[in-house]
Amino acid sequence: MSHRKNQPKPDNRKDNVEKLQDMVQETIQNMEETEAAMEFASEEEKKELREKNQRRRESIDAMRQEIRDEYRDQQQ
Repeated sequence: MSHRKNQPKPDNRKDNVEKLQDMVQETIQNMEETEAAMEFASEEEKKELREKNQRRRESIDAMRQEIRDEYRDQQQ
């Protein structure tokens, strides 16, 4: 029986931009679905959903900044 130590996988950042772009698109889709769901929500639920979408907007801004950073790093 061989005893191998667990080795971490090497950091492969080549596809980070694409992954981040996919995450942005999925988040936008979630926001759109939430907006549609508000039609059937109570006032309290609408308030919570609006707050959730605001946090999503903030996440999108952060992901877009990270996309720019990753793209810049790849160009160097």
